[in-house]
Amino acid sequence: MNKLGKIVIVDYGVGNTHSVSNAILNLGYNKLRISGDEKLIIEADVLILPGVGAFEEAMRNLIDRNLDKVLNEEVLVKKKPILGICVGMQMLATNSEENGIHDGLDWIKGSVKKLVLPKQFAVPHVGWNNIIYKSPGVLFGKVVSNSHFYFDHSYWFECDNKYVSAFCDYGVNVTAAVEHENIFGVQFHPEKSQTNGLKLFRSFFNSI
Repeated sequence: MNKLGKIVIVDYGVGNTHSVSNAILNLGYNKLRISGDEKLIIEADVLILPGVGAFEEAMRNLIDRNLDKVLNEEVLVKKKPILGICVGMQMLATNSEENGIHDGLDWIKGSVKKLVLPKQFAVPHVGWNNIIYKSPGVLFGKVVSNSHFYFDHSYWFECDNKYVSAFCDYGVNVTAAVEHENIFGVQFHPEKSQTNGLKLFRSFFNSI
């Protein structure tokens, strides 16, 4: 377990970093830091990019702290594994339509769009939903397909199906997880998803 090395939860002023930290520490991964320090991000073996709130603010905070540049180097050039959570996943996209058009990191081609659902489905999408994955892969090796996770969002990541590793049925098929090479993201909150969320973190770290 501890052979993994250093985990850094990227702190850019937007995200429930301590909830994510508590979940990971609960699994026994002790080489964990919450930090926006460039040096610690470079020294990390794996990165977590959490996020809550609006896409525009999240990207602005990341850029204002110059973290977009260091993350591009670590993730795109050095191929360091990263897991984006909720808005952290949406930031992997090319852009977002939330409150205007705003550029994302553009690591996975696609756009973040408002949920447009049958009238009996509420927006925001808040609560537990089962997810269906294509294959266990990196994220779901310890998770049974059709397991439930906790969602809280009004926008979703529309991208090529080749990047979608899991979806949930919420009136329409909503992207629940994406992956591309060393880049992974989940729309739901594993840190709020009890046992299944812990299993996902374990699957991710065990696969690295």
